[in-house]
Amino acid sequence: MTQTHAPTSAAPVSASVPMMQLKVKILRFDPEKDKKAHWTTYDVEAQASDRVLDVINHIKWYLEPSLTFRRSCMHGICGSDAMLINGRNRLACKTLVRDVAKSGGTITVEPIRGLKVEKDLLVDMEPFFDSYKAIMPYFINESPAPAAERIQSEEEAERMAHSSNCILCACCTTSCPIFWVNGSYLGPAAIVQAHRFIFDTRDEATQQRLGIMNQNTGVWRCRTAYNCTEACPRDIPITQLIEEVKRAVMYGQA
Repeated sequence: MTQTHAPTSAAPVSASVPMMQLKVKILRFDPEKDKKAHWTTYDVEAQASDRVLDVINHIKWYLEPSLTFRRSCMHGICGSDAMLINGRNRLACKTLVRDVAKSGGTITVEPIRGLKVEKDLLVDMEPFFDSYKAIMPYFINESPAPAAERIQSEEEAERMAHSSNCILCACCTTSCPIFWVNGSYLGPAAIVQAHRFIFDTRDEATQQRLGIMNQNTGVWRCRTAYNCTEACPRDIPITQLIEEVKRAVMYGQA
């Protein structure tokens, strides 16, 4: 079933600001009403510099109050608004309208894949965070605390700089074809988080995490498809980091 709503403007603007005419096609699902998901199309106006999240917010606020999705900070930091936009995993708050559509064009929006859809664009994130918790994502050091800080060199800090940038948006994990077919696979995001602690010279649980990575749900499930790296909104070289964890597991050291 496809529904179309009359066009309205995504934001009040002066007449001098050029507007784009858009069709926003959203895959909707209400478990209380629907047996399967269906597309609904909304005609809206937007500025080229608007974010896709601005457009979706407008649809919810003015056209379809029942539309359900996650968003929080709206600045690409919290990672809560990961969606499939024009067939690619992206953060709606970082994706500009002009980068995904021309005037008169269509933007498609779907929930990220591999996780149960609760309603519309809202998915159950519990399995994703269960994988995150499985790698013990916290500092472990049982040695007596030094009188001053636990110091790292610049080189040591740089080793985990990329993996420290992960915001747990799930774009990488839900773009992974192995995760789609094997929900027990920890996934790229969990491995990136493990990398952050495995290569932290101040942490003392390296061998425990390498053991977790060496299980059949761990790092060896990766088939190096590069989907994760392409999907990451923080430009983290995820495939490279996974390879570094693989080598650490092989050699039993970080």
